[in-house]
Amino acid sequence: MNFSEIFKKSFLEGFTATDINIYTAALALVITSFIALYIFVVYRVMTRKAFYSKSFNISLAAIAVITAAIIITIQSSIVVSLGMVGALSIVRFRTAIKDPMDLVFLFWSIAVGIICGVGLSEIAVMLSLIITVGIIVLDKLPVAKAPQVLVVNSGNTEIETLLLSAVDKHAKYSSVKSRNMTQNSLDMVIELRTDAGSELLKEVLGIEGVASASLLAHDGEVTF
Repeated sequence: MNFSEIFKKSFLEGFTATDINIYTAALALVITSFIALYIFVVYRVMTRKAFYSKSFNISLAAIAVITAAIIITIQSSIVVSLGMVGALSIVRFRTAIKDPMDLVFLFWSIAVGIICGVGLSEIAVMLSLIITVGIIVLDKLPVAKAPQVLVVNSGNTEIETLLLSAVDKHAKYSSVKSRNMTQNSLDMVIELRTDAGSELLKEVLGIEGVASASLLAHDGEVTF
């Protein structure tokens, strides 16, 4: 017996086939299905989107069950597992994940499928509970208020001092982000934080030469 035959024999013996008990497999899939349903409900409750994607939520539940079935199957034989890896390696996923929380739920679903597939359902349950508590607690933590953006269009190029005075009167914080000036006009963009947006706009519009003023809110990153 040469070296390659010895290596092949020892390798295959190290990965002896595991007899799949149909009842054990069914129990693992049932438990995975219940946890997948739990993920479905948590995603629906926790995701506050203007456009809720029901199809993505359904795919989360399906991915958990499919992953569990794959893990159960590849435990039967090293040959089957290698074939499964080869088949899955040609799959390409091109759906863009736009929200980081969607990525969290996607990995959660895959992890539950893998853990239940190897027969450690208790860990999958504990993982789901810990993730749920973590999401709820972190979501309730207070964050700084996002700044607003004041956009002013004026036909008078000498209003900057009056404009900044009005902003300082009503805003807790302000920073000039842009000045665009021509011979007959001045456009300014000011980042600010204020609780008196209506009063600020009225005072700005009262400045002689101001043609329009807009106060915009955004959902970007919050600066402390």
